[in-house]
Amino acid sequence: MTQYFDPLETRSAEARAEALARALPDQIGRAQALPGYGGALDGVEAARITGVADLARLPVLRKSDLGRAQGAASPFGGLTSLPAAGFAHIFQSPGPIYEPGGVSHDWWRMGRFLHACGVGPGDIVQNCFGYHLTPAGMIFENGARAVGAAVLPAGTGQTELQARAAHDVGVTAYAGTPDYLKVILDKAEEMGLALKITKAAVGGGALFPSLRAEYAARGISCLQCYATADLGNIAYESAAMEGMIVDEGVIVEIVTPGTGNPVAPGEVGEVVVTTLNPDYPLIRFATGDLSAVMEGESPCGRTNMRIKGWMGRADQTTKIKGMFVRPEQVAALVARHDCIARARVVASREGEADVMTVRIEATGGEAENFAGSVVETLKLKGRIEIVPPGSLPNDGKVIEDLRSYE
Repeated sequence: MTQYFDPLETRSAEARAEALARALPDQIGRAQALPGYGGALDGVEAARITGVADLARLPVLRKSDLGRAQGAASPFGGLTSLPAAGFAHIFQSPGPIYEPGGVSHDWWRMGRFLHACGVGPGDIVQNCFGYHLTPAGMIFENGARAVGAAVLPAGTGQTELQARAAHDVGVTAYAGTPDYLKVILDKAEEMGLALKITKAAVGGGALFPSLRAEYAARGISCLQCYATADLGNIAYESAAMEGMIVDEGVIVEIVTPGTGNPVAPGEVGEVVVTTLNPDYPLIRFATGDLSAVMEGESPCGRTNMRIKGWMGRADQTTKIKGMFVRPEQVAALVARHDCIARARVVASREGEADVMTVRIEATGGEAENFAGSVVETLKLKGRIEIVPPGSLPNDGKVIEDLRSYE
């Protein structure tokens, strides 16, 4: 394997800016022609949008905007020039929000991350991201093809079968959420199966330092990426493990949450992304995630801007066990039962795994009475604690994250 995925990763700042000055006006022009933008880009001179600073003059596109647009023009809200049948895949995320997917070379730009993880020809990747409706499984499979690796399309669950398959086919690399690899490793150890996994490419949740250290002690190098269903890969770690390097196919801005105004370098703000993918030109798409720009370049030699990785949500939305839990879901839980006055979801960690506890202020009822509603509204199983009315903090929070990211 070569050290870098392609020459784009080590371009000079000048060469990258020159390429952007050519590509960005074309992308703005594509977006202006799409009905899904609803005239939001009318009056913009695409030829004058040639750099990151110029983007600040454009409106921010939010997930709620996608939902409204798709409600009016299913499935993609008029935000792509291709018909639905023109894509290889159509995915569904909570909302529901529909996302297109392609199978051309590195369509999701995940190959760059897998290459940085050392994955390439000769590797067999156990892909434990979901393949049903949501795009993560296909995102990583497309990336594995881009680097020439074989894929075991494992998906989620059935841990005993996963451990057996990893042993029998000689899996060398793992792709999935950070926690689940440990579950497979522990199950394989329990079954007396020796595994050959030495590389892990993870996403969809926080990679805690203690968990990375445990993998290292077991001979596994574990790196993480930052990706979304709408945008594909946004940024990724290299072996230097000093921040996340922004992918060459997107433009990242850090703005004051709820606005489109860029923050000062180094300040924490909301991640806003413009993709250069001509098939799905999302312009200034607000992720709802918080991060900050890091000074300088990565010691690995990749020259693009770095961010500090995921630093929480601009709202109270929190990712638990790889799934987003949103304030409106907690409100839906409360609305289901007249006896519930308030509820609070608490995210914590135990034994290198996420734990969700749902604290419910109720005038009566046992915890098991609410278990079905918790799963149906929050889409996750969790502990349920009944607490007296008035005992939850009066701080406006319905989701609290107690996990340490240091």
